[in-house]
Amino acid sequence: FAGVRQQDVSYAGLKDRHAVTTQWFSVWLPGKQAPDWSLIETDTMRVLQEVRHARKLKRGVLSGNRFKIVIRQWQGDKALMQSQLEILQKEGIANYFGEQRFGHGGQNVTKALAMFNGMKCKREQRSIYLSAARSYLFNCLLARRVEQNTWNQPLPGDTYVFDLSHSFFTMEQPDETIVQRISAKQIHPAVFLWGKGMKMDDYRDSTLPSCLAELAQGLSDAGLEPDIRPLRINVESLSWQYLTENELELSFTLPAGSYATAVLREIIKH
Repeated sequence: FAGVRQQDVSYAGLKDRHAVTTQWFSVWLPGKQAPDWSLIETDTMRVLQEVRHARKLKRGVLSGNRFKIVIRQWQGDKALMQSQLEILQKEGIANYFGEQRFGHGGQNVTKALAMFNGMKCKREQRSIYLSAARSYLFNCLLARRVEQNTWNQPLPGDTYVFDLSHSFFTMEQPDETIVQRISAKQIHPAVFLWGKGMKMDDYRDSTLPSCLAELAQGLSDAGLEPDIRPLRINVESLSWQYLTENELELSFTLPAGSYATAVLREIIKH
């Protein structure tokens, strides 16, 4: 990087390994001229644009992602697929964390349990395992709401997140206004991502995996601050077309922190 140290480079997000992606990254060059960025171009990487900015671009700082995905060797029922996509377009999807968050065979969750039981690991690995543990807790609660068909419906005591916002509020008894705003996809039911000070009430259920209590306790001991995540997200700008008889192209936009695999799951599972 023409004399730029690795620690001076910050990425907005780290994308999937096998994809064609466009993303910003920032380089700390106070009072220096920009290097010739064409020198870092390769057969698989091009520099599209460069601008000066006074603030560092931190990892994960983005409003959302646009996707264009081609599903090859498509063999599904086309009428059923179109019907399901129209439902997604209208109602949104369950906001699951994708399988890639948990590592091959869910090993990141297993390693999180081992770490909570004394296994030593590097700082970056620790962050990955904590994130996987918290995401697994969320997915279990979301799966329970999906089974109950309440993932997109208000329940007494629910917390609600405004669409494309981190602002939230809680209501003990949902009224007609709440029902209407959920139907209009202006707000979404949400649950807190586990952190210190939270209570175990949601996890005292025999239908949930027995390891959840141990994961929750480990996250509390790690001192993570609670966060919040909607149970549902909108799939914006959704469109689809067949490129050939068995090649389906999907285009859509998701908010930051959501997974394209969650969209694919909804059409493949049928």
